[in-house]
Amino acid sequence: MLIAQRLAEFSAIQSLPRPAMDVMRLSLLDWCAVGVAGRDEPVAKILRDQAVEEGGAPQAALIGSNVRIPARAAALVNGATSHALDYDDTHFAHIGHPSVAVLPAALATAQLCNASGQALQEAALIGAEASIRVGLWLGRAHYQAGFHQTATAGAFGACLSACRLLGLDLAQTVLALGLVSTRASGLKSQFGTMGKPMNAGIAAANGVEAALLAQRGFVSRDDALDGLQGFGPTHHGEGSESAWDGLGQSWLFETVSHKFHACCHGLHAMLEALTPQIGIPVHDIDRVEIMTHSRWLSVCNIEVPKTGLEAKFSYRLTAAMRLAGYDTSLPDSFNDRLCRDESLVALRDRVRVSAQETLSEMQAHVVLHTIHGTKHELTHDLDAPLPYADREVRLRAKATALIGLDRAEKLWRMISDAAPPDTIASAISN
Repeated sequence: MLIAQRLAEFSAIQSLPRPAMDVMRLSLLDWCAVGVAGRDEPVAKILRDQAVEEGGAPQAALIGSNVRIPARAAALVNGATSHALDYDDTHFAHIGHPSVAVLPAALATAQLCNASGQALQEAALIGAEASIRVGLWLGRAHYQAGFHQTATAGAFGACLSACRLLGLDLAQTVLALGLVSTRASGLKSQFGTMGKPMNAGIAAANGVEAALLAQRGFVSRDDALDGLQGFGPTHHGEGSESAWDGLGQSWLFETVSHKFHACCHGLHAMLEALTPQIGIPVHDIDRVEIMTHSRWLSVCNIEVPKTGLEAKFSYRLTAAMRLAGYDTSLPDSFNDRLCRDESLVALRDRVRVSAQETLSEMQAHVVLHTIHGTKHELTHDLDAPLPYADREVRLRAKATALIGLDRAEKLWRMISDAAPPDTIASAISN
């Protein structure tokens, strides 16, 4: 069966499991909070100002503005805005950020077609699950070649969520997926720049655009994902058929990881390992060894970061920050000034990072050597189970830290009650 056909059939299923829906609601809260917190980032302001200046049909709301613009433009701006802080969820099965590509597309489309809050959340879950599955089908060869899975796989998930909300039939959905195959794009070379968050917005906008064009009768190839010269074959895709195992019965999105540090998720196992209070003064630290999986060395190992953005992709600097007592859960901790702090730079230069193939991508091993000849070994595994109740507590606390208690609790009530999309959009538009 063609992949587009398989995904189109998946998008039409009606019975969605409660555990997966519960996790999607948490991700919706998280997405709203990091989006609002990122509304004043330069990339958010630039894209928002351009979109407002261009104008157009008032179809969907913008994070941080009461102005309404066309749905596909809102998806672009909101996607980039919500990824601006790099503080959104990640799924390590394919190393991608599902929510920042799918939720902006789903919210904009839901507003356009006046869908219910329940329909919004269900479409978002379908799209997020699809993006993970497409990412697995593309495989690590696609990612290692330099493609940004959040943007490439995410575009297909964004498209599927929009198709479901628009009520497209099977044939129309297949054509929409074929069309988005020629639009999906995004490169890892943009990491550490405004281009990375924009990749998420591009994915969301591409998904909305393809669905709307298919609704109007736009024709594309039905084998544009996996056919001759299709997206997979031309983008270093591995074509892993196991990616579709259990599609519609098992939900990989349930194991999405939420961030509790405002930087690249590849750094989080190391930061969690350093979280315990071990009582070693900075001046007693002789050197720090960080062992991680080799794949992260091409993602978040900027050795000498010069900007706050680059700092979010630096093992050495974030380790120094954590050891020096900086709160890495706060976005404001990452700034250009920090990269020039002499004492922090001196500590950074005592950090060494290396690959250890016995570690999974979810694990880190840290060894702290003191000037007294002692050493402390610390480890963390992000795959360690985090019960739903504990996850909810941490995410509601994170939202409170980012946008304030009243706003965070109001948003959580709206999401729990499946409030209409316009209600959610209004709550994050100022």
